[in-house]
Amino acid sequence: QVQLAESGGGLVQAGESLKLSCVHSGPTGSRYPVGWFRQASGKEREFVGAITWTSSVSLAESVEDRFAISRDNAKNTVYLQMNRLKPEDTANYYCAAAFFAPPSLFNQARGYDYWGQGTQVTVSS
Repeated sequence: QVQLAESGGGLVQAGESLKLSCVHSGPTGSRYPVGWFRQASGKEREFVGAITWTSSVSLAESVEDRFAISRDNAKNTVYLQMNRLKPEDTANYYCAAAFFAPPSLFNQARGYDYWGQGTQVTVSS
């Protein structure tokens, strides 16, 4: 019931910044948290951060000093600002909506019901 689409990925050098966008749409009047995940080649999907409808943010400890999440409900868009990027940040980045899943699973992939197609971020040294 929720459609999401990520954009803003690309190739950058280590130390540079990149801002990803996630445009989402659900049933009229619906409100739901949105999470960001990433998956590197050959690895499991990893939690990056999440944001509630009222803009409460949670970030993984591995990125909390470099990344930030915000949202503009009027534009149905969630953003992921990534600073001081490292080669290990290279991955396909996904946004997802927690429409039915319980809040206790906010930092797990199984806590989200709908997913975008992903946008690739590649960081070179």
